[in-house]
Amino acid sequence: MSRSLAEILLEAAEKRRAMAGPETTAYRLLNAEADGVPGVTIDWFDGVAVANLYDAPSMTSRLADALEASLHPVALYIKRRPRDAARLSEADRRTAAPIAPILGEPIGERIVTENGLRFAIRPAQGLAVGLYLDMRDTRAWVRHQAKGKRVLNCFAYTCGFAVAALAGGAERVINVDLSRSSLEWGSENSRLNGQRVSREDYLPGEVFDWLARFERKAQRFEMVILDPPSFATARQRSFSAARDWASLIERACGVLQPGGVLVACCNQLSLTRPRFERLVTRGFANSRRRARVIARLGPPGIDFPVAPGKTAGLKVLAYEVR
Repeated sequence: MSRSLAEILLEAAEKRRAMAGPETTAYRLLNAEADGVPGVTIDWFDGVAVANLYDAPSMTSRLADALEASLHPVALYIKRRPRDAARLSEADRRTAAPIAPILGEPIGERIVTENGLRFAIRPAQGLAVGLYLDMRDTRAWVRHQAKGKRVLNCFAYTCGFAVAALAGGAERVINVDLSRSSLEWGSENSRLNGQRVSREDYLPGEVFDWLARFERKAQRFEMVILDPPSFATARQRSFSAARDWASLIERACGVLQPGGVLVACCNQLSLTRPRFERLVTRGFANSRRRARVIARLGPPGIDFPVAPGKTAGLKVLAYEVR
């Protein structure tokens, strides 16, 4: 006898019970086929459910009914995600991510915790609601490594890595992102954690331009974090993870102190880990820097299980660079 969707959700919630609690109230509740529901993921933000529909457009009402019957969320938001979401127009994004929940009352902002750190989630904001949950282990690793370091956080979004690094004792973190509003959101996240906020540490603009500027000014960092989107366009320049990782690594090496740490994050499923590692290695070779891998990271297994025969999309490589 097959399980109902409500039963599947309850079983998935039970699997996450070991990690859920006051210290971590944001996690992935359901991870598609690995949890028995292909094409659907559900992120849980302290009672607010955000469902991502990839290949299951007809699941909306079934999900609402099953969640209401099983886990009783405060609200349920739906995000319809085509595989090429990075290339959607603004109009298409608004259609894909309705601002109203299909269950419960509208939630403007929800404060959640991850390993004791606080983050603001805005579930009606769009396809991205403020925190990429698959990066939890990487944020924890950065926090552990950051003490005393000057950190450059590139493609910062809402500055989750900055919050983690400062919590770990970083001397300073500079955040760079195209979106001024995302950086303002990031500064709010730091304030939520009692961290010092300076406007000079939140720099809107294109990452390659800022890297060149830092290099010209001989401004150096002991840690550089690179977490670019798979595809992005800024003014006349576009970035493609499959094409531009080597040049990004080469440019980042120009601002990294000898002995510093470089963290490279890639979430493009079509770019395999071996190919990603080859592109990063080519960038180090082009910069004439020697690098050794000190960590290979990915999504946390407890709430991002991988189905048999599949591989995780997220790949993170951390290097010590001489």
